[in-house]
Amino acid sequence: MSKLLTPEIVQQKARIVDAPEAEAQVQTNVDRNFELPKALYGATLACYLGFVAITAMAFGNPALIIPMVIIALIVTAGFVVPGIWTQLKPETKKVRSMGLDHFAGKGIMTNTSPLKARDAATQVLILPVLVLLWGVAVVTIAALAG
Repeated sequence: MSKLLTPEIVQQKARIVDAPEAEAQVQTNVDRNFELPKALYGATLACYLGFVAITAMAFGNPALIIPMVIIALIVTAGFVVPGIWTQLKPETKKVRSMGLDHFAGKGIMTNTSPLKARDAATQVLILPVLVLLWGVAVVTIAALAG
């Protein structure tokens, strides 16, 4: 399986080639923007933080203060860090997110087809709203059972 290669064997069989030339740096122009209005991101963040707030108030226990603050910080970081990422190098296309009026009138182009603003907003907000409603349901059940 293995074979001892002496320097003589290596020199006989080795092939010396020139080092490859470094490729020229290509200026990248990256679009990191999802073009959705900031209001949709704000509504999504508000729903998730609303869930944390509802559960924190309903199950108010001094031992839960620190975990709830940590959860709120992690959820917030999940939106702030990508927002910062859109501004980083390599230089991005200076495309701002779509305004709410423009979004409502034009909709948005997806990978498969254009979507109306109502449909896109539904896709973006369905999970956060369901999480918020789940929190309300859990708190209601806990209040009725207690």
